[in-house]
Amino acid sequence: MNMEDQVANFSGTWRMKSSENFEELLKALGVNVFLRKIAVAAASRPLVEIEQQGETLSIQTSTSVRTTQVSFTVGQVFNETTVDGRPCTSFPKWDTNRKITCEQTLLKGEGPKTSWTRELTDNGELILTMSAGDVVCTRVYERE
Repeated sequence: MNMEDQVANFSGTWRMKSSENFEELLKALGVNVFLRKIAVAAASRPLVEIEQQGETLSIQTSTSVRTTQVSFTVGQVFNETTVDGRPCTSFPKWDTNRKITCEQTLLKGEGPKTSWTRELTDNGELILTMSAGDVVCTRVYERE
């Protein structure tokens, strides 16, 4: 990507307004039905706070059950956990100046290929996609 293209600013507090295929995503990752029900309930009203400075993003996601925090710089490998909690290395890159694509590599064990994207739309929404194999979960957030 051309760096004179100003990259989008993801900063803000975001509330989820829709979610598709989250339970299907967990199923594709092999999460058992009991844990899936808990995860779906816990993740039904996440609040996402993003602080961005240049190409470095800090993302805090709060649900009724737990709060997770991840910080990364686009273009640099970092460690995080997959949506089902397994450690992985992640490599985020700019797909466009409004969309970050991130491939994940499991540190150990087997599992479907996982990745995520975060994109700011023209109407100011944040779209998060999470993929496991060929299952894609789409979550749409709006700024508070």
